Order: sequence, then structure tokens, then C-alpha cells
Amino acid sequence: MSPLIIFDCDGVLVDSELLEHGVDAQLLGRFGCHADAHALMHRFVGIARTDMYDVVFAELGREVPAGLLEEREQLVWRLCRQDLRAIPDVAATLESLRGRPKCVASSSLPDKLAMKLEATGLAPHFAPHIFSTARVERGKPAPDIYLHAADAVGHAAADCIVVEDSPHGVAGARAAGMVAIGFAGGSHATAALSRALSDAGAALVIDRMADLPAASASLPSGTRSVDDPRA
Repeated sequence: MSPLIIFDCDGVLVDSELLEHGVDAQLLGRFGCHADAHALMHRFVGIARTDMYDVVFAELGREVPAGLLEEREQLVWRLCRQDLRAIPDVAATLESLRGRPKCVASSSLPDKLAMKLEATGLAPHFAPHIFSTARVERGKPAPDIYLHAADAVGHAAADCIVVEDSPHGVAGARAAGMVAIGFAGGSHATAALSRALSDAGAALVIDRMADLPAASASLPSGTRSVDDPRA
């Protein structure tokens, strides 16, 4: 059995990080948080938005305003429907991986996650194996979502490869006992991101999705098959 490839969504499958953090910067600026989209992304990429807003407003010394997260979601949904694009080469890469087990494990809310994958035409590559941290107790960088995804698809943690664009995501994958590939090919990616992914424990970092099949095949993995008697 081939290793299970677990994909993050935002910044790995769809090019949404700058779009979403731009909305956050706009909204949070009303309340005295003057970090721009890049600063928010550097600090919070891979973290669930409810957790992010809790941290920001705790630092501002107040509660998250009622209705703010709902307003945020409405703005993001509208922008995603209008402007969201898949990461370059991702559709062709997924097609080349046809027949190999794969799934999505994302911090996006379930309905929004489904919308992003459907809007970019990527949902058929993964359905029904599309998982949100909203369904587990702890979000990234805890390992919960990766362990949940592996169990749901029927793979041992040691037989999984996780593709992540955030140090938090890489750390969570490593905490789950999985091999991580860092992806630094989204519009938000920088040389600093590549270094951060490596520092977080990524076995290797790629900046083109077209390089993923060869990269995943090259890993010495904790990728023993679940039907291996040594597993």
C-alpha cells in the first residue's frame, strides 16, 4: 500500500493565504491592530481563525467583538468565489498521483473548505476524504487533525506524508509521527518561509507543486505500509 499523502489546503492546494490575511488586516485595523497581511500571515499561518482572533483581542485587552468573525467569513467567501485560484500545477500533480491515497486536512471551517475545493475544481481528487480541524479537539500545531485523517482513511501515522506551507502545520505533522514536506510555492511564500519550514522539521522543502511526486517518492519515510508485519 502506498503512503497516504495528507495535503493542507490554504497555501498548498489553493492560493488563499494573502487573500484571507488581507481581510484580517482590514478588519483588525479597526480595533487598533495595525499588522499588515504579511505580518499576520507570518505569525498565524496554519492557525484556526478563531484561535488567531482570540490571541489578537486578548493582546488588545478586550473580547472579540460580536459578529466580527461572521463578517470576516462573509468577506472571505465573496472574495474566494470571485478571485480564488488553485496553486499552479496542482491539478496536473494530483492527476499524476491518481490511484495513490490522499486526503485534505485543513484549519478552514468545513463549509468553506468544501467551497474552496469545489470553486477550484479540486474536490473530486479528494472526496470524501476532506477533513477540517473543526472536527477535532485541538487545531494545528496539535497533531489531532493528522491522526484523525490517517485513521479515517485507514493508514498508520508512520505511513503518512504531510504537505504543509506553515511551520505550525509541519510541527503538527511531526508531532503526529509523520514525515512532512514543506511547500513554499504560494504567492505568499518567501525565502524566510522555506527556512522556517525546514527549521520546523520538514524533511525537505519544494517550491513547485510539480516537484511533489518525485519528492514524495524520494523520502526514506516512516512510510512502512500498514500491512507490513514490522509496522
